[in-house]
Amino acid sequence: MAHSLREVLRAPSSPVALAEIDAHGKPSAPGDKDETKDQMTLDGQALSGLQERLYAEGVSGGQRRVLLVLQGMDTSGKGGVIKSVAGAVNPQGVSITSFKKPTPTELRHSFLWRVRRAVPAPGMIGVFDRSHYEDVLIGKVRELVTPEVVERRYREIVRFEDQLTAAGVTIVKCFLHVSKWEQKQRLLARLDDSTKRWKFNPGDIDERQLWEPYQRAYETVLERTSTDANPWYVVPSDRKWYRNWAVGRLLLEATTDLAPRFPPGDYDVDAQRDRLIDEAD
Repeated sequence: MAHSLREVLRAPSSPVALAEIDAHGKPSAPGDKDETKDQMTLDGQALSGLQERLYAEGVSGGQRRVLLVLQGMDTSGKGGVIKSVAGAVNPQGVSITSFKKPTPTELRHSFLWRVRRAVPAPGMIGVFDRSHYEDVLIGKVRELVTPEVVERRYREIVRFEDQLTAAGVTIVKCFLHVSKWEQKQRLLARLDDSTKRWKFNPGDIDERQLWEPYQRAYETVLERTSTDANPWYVVPSDRKWYRNWAVGRLLLEATTDLAPRFPPGDYDVDAQRDRLIDEAD
């Protein structure tokens, strides 16, 4: 296994061709499905310990925090990743934001207004289920805004993320790369399972007709907004077990680099111990 999965999954330099990246691949996986799941359990335990330290830092006035951004086509597995990764750590230290269609109030503000409000607080691990990138992806494919507006938004996003980094936010941006064939199988599986039909939307089939435009839009996003400070990672997502492990490992690597520590108490430990020992029962 490579020393850093971030090096392996980092989005390629421009031009990006998603068709050349195997959505069914499992680069640097620690083994087969069972072996990878075992490693995921160990990674989750390590991440949990780091998160506790990061949370303690935040409570004590530290400003560092981590933001996991998840983007991908329908059925790529954003919900599955959140369940797997967030389920491995203390929920008290995790904030999850799911960005839906903008509300009338949100539409009256800049497209980044609602995103700024959802940035995780110091000490937290934040997760964006979709994100500020929806406003360039859907806007571009559906032609909801002009090409000039889309171009401006690319630049605004890069500036916004640079500002977050300067404020102590470590951003981990994951594009969950699923194949069109696999998406079809997952949509069919939802229709075949009565307990999963609530997840199905007939509009999902309509969106499939725009598969190629969406792929080109994602390629442009990766080209314009993957920077040295805040790179994108392309996560092959046809295999759910690999996808979940890979995103968890990317998050673990980023949090490990922060090396969070439990802050020391701002009091005399021996004096406080003596007070407890000497108090009347």
